Amino acid sequence: MRTNLHRHDTDPLTAVRNVGILAHVDAGKTTVTERILYTTGATYKRGEVHDGTTVTDFDVQERERGITISAAAVSCAWDGHRINLIDTPGHVDFTDEVERSLRVLDGAIAVFDAVAGVEPQSESVWRQADRHGVPRIAFVNKLDRAGADLDTAVESMRRRLDTVPMVVQLPVGREDAFAGVVDLIRMRLLTWREGGDTYEEGPVPEELREEARRRRRLLEETVAQLHPGALEEFCDGSALSAGTLTAALRDLTRSGEGVVVLCGSAYRNRGVEPLLDAVVAYLPSPLDVPAVRGAVGDDEQERACDPAAPLAALVFKVQATPRGRLTYLRVYSGTVHRGEAVWDAGARRTERIGRILRVQADRHTEVERAVAGDIVAVAGVKSARSGATLCAPDALVVLEPPTVAEPVVSVAVEARRNADSTRLVSALARLVEEDPSLVVRTDRESGQTVLSGMGELHLEVAVEKIRRAHGLEVGVGRPQVAYRETVSRGVSGLVYRHVKQEGGAGQFAHVVIDVQPMAIAQDGTGEGAAEFEFRSVVTGGRLPRDYVQAVEAGCRDALSEGPLGGHRVTGVRVTLTDGSTHPKDSSPMAFRTAGRFALKAAFRASVMALLEPVVEVTATVPEDAVGGVLGDLAARRGQISASAMRAGTAVVTATVPLAELFGYASQLRGRTQGRGTFTSRATGYARVPAAVSDQVVSR
Repeated sequence: MRTNLHRHDTDPLTAVRNVGILAHVDAGKTTVTERILYTTGATYKRGEVHDGTTVTDFDVQERERGITISAAAVSCAWDGHRINLIDTPGHVDFTDEVERSLRVLDGAIAVFDAVAGVEPQSESVWRQADRHGVPRIAFVNKLDRAGADLDTAVESMRRRLDTVPMVVQLPVGREDAFAGVVDLIRMRLLTWREGGDTYEEGPVPEELREEARRRRRLLEETVAQLHPGALEEFCDGSALSAGTLTAALRDLTRSGEGVVVLCGSAYRNRGVEPLLDAVVAYLPSPLDVPAVRGAVGDDEQERACDPAAPLAALVFKVQATPRGRLTYLRVYSGTVHRGEAVWDAGARRTERIGRILRVQADRHTEVERAVAGDIVAVAGVKSARSGATLCAPDALVVLEPPTVAEPVVSVAVEARRNADSTRLVSALARLVEEDPSLVVRTDRESGQTVLSGMGELHLEVAVEKIRRAHGLEVGVGRPQVAYRETVSRGVSGLVYRHVKQEGGAGQFAHVVIDVQPMAIAQDGTGEGAAEFEFRSVVTGGRLPRDYVQAVEAGCRDALSEGPLGGHRVTGVRVTLTDGSTHPKDSSPMAFRTAGRFALKAAFRASVMALLEPVVEVTATVPEDAVGGVLGDLAARRGQISASAMRAGTAVVTATVPLAELFGYASQLRGRTQGRGTFTSRATGYARVPAAVSDQVVSR
């Protein structure tokens, strides 16, 4: 049953769904997106990842590598609803693309491999969605594969994601014989013919009725435990009607208390129509999510999702195309028209909207306007960066931008020919504009241009983009990781006086600080959740409040460079215990300077330790290669945390320093004769052993 209701500009907000596709690499996100586009009639040919014919993986490198590198937006229609889809990357190196997408989405489909269940990056993107409060439904994909098992995948969700799965389908047939599902809500059989574009609906077969009733009962009990309205009906009649069950599932999905689980095989086009029905039924519209909040001066203000309200839109992606610069927006309130002047709150300048485009990956349809709840691209905006707010000039507001993770890997880059140096600078600036997780800086000692990113593959893709898009020959140095420094044993009562007198008003600030280490809590993305804590116990009004705040600002300045090797300092607790002022020469600037130099002096007096980024590596290898792989991981200072057998292969999980993983993919292929694969997930920072630390510091 294919539906193609293209009524984009007349749909009410209740009929809009802004949805992302989230998953581990190779779980089938892009194939799910392709089948959704085909089923809804947005495309008329099924694209395949292995053939390089998909709509969303349109970049040359994406098609060559067979992975999603950049989040791609598409739009389609189903059952009178417009669905704006963003297909996000699954590789850990491109997690910042996921972060920026989640910032503007109202809901998501989490795709899981029916054989592997919850994989490392599945868990990472799930935690990212948790932080953004994005409601999700789950689609267990690849049920036609050998070893596929819905129950095992669901159990891994319950165990690893700390969620309550609410399974609404029963698979019919196993592995190659997978042919359809039993819809447990309406108790009906849905089957797909081989190669067919439609499904057939019928009664549940006799041989499946008992199992279907048992699973329907489990679903009702799970929902009744979580939903008060469903519990009341369940207690009255020991069962739930289809209407009550659907309404309760919608409420639990949107509150995040549970996740609806569907299943199928996207590659064989089985299970896509019920998935689309679930998107419409359970995921929220722009009106169902809380109003966006933004800063207006020192105050905070809500902007309702109302086309008649003042404009407030967030830039979440910038893309350079052969036809010019495209700026991707989520419109949170108001309406933006073609040719309209808007205010860029980040650059503090007026921009004019040249064109408004409904996006279909690398193809676009021009529209006259975009309203609250829309995700569109605009042309003509020259300076807005990712995270910028575009608003009405007479109703200023600044929306919270997406967070940008700190880079963990760096390489030195240089143009092969001196004549290309200026072009390389321009190309790097454009790269950083498109991808905020890339950072370009000049090394103070060597004078080299250093490009930093989220991983080896991330930098490899960026450099290849420079070579192809700009025709530049670029030399690349060996990757270097981003180390951190921390306090191992601190100091107490460190006194620092800042006194400067050069004619006229001088500078005076006197502070006393304690410096102690603090645990670096991890948030699952590789970044410490708390790198610095400051508090003041000064009493009796000895230091004005603005001077205390200046000391804190100075301490934060000092974190940028530690004494061991100039790396950023993290995991530090500073307590301001005393201080004094001068009636004429004291100022916030003087106390900021004192705070900076006091903390630097405290670092020199403390026992410091070096930290390095570590990742969780999951290697899937043949049984006969396990010994060699374990030995290799141990030689890379890896700590084995789990090992399991799965369908004739071994799955080994270990925590390994990122610095030891450069070139690991080719070495693993060599050890396993091309049969071994691995994935990684950033887990944070760990202390560097003394012998290794001495080598790093001496470089």
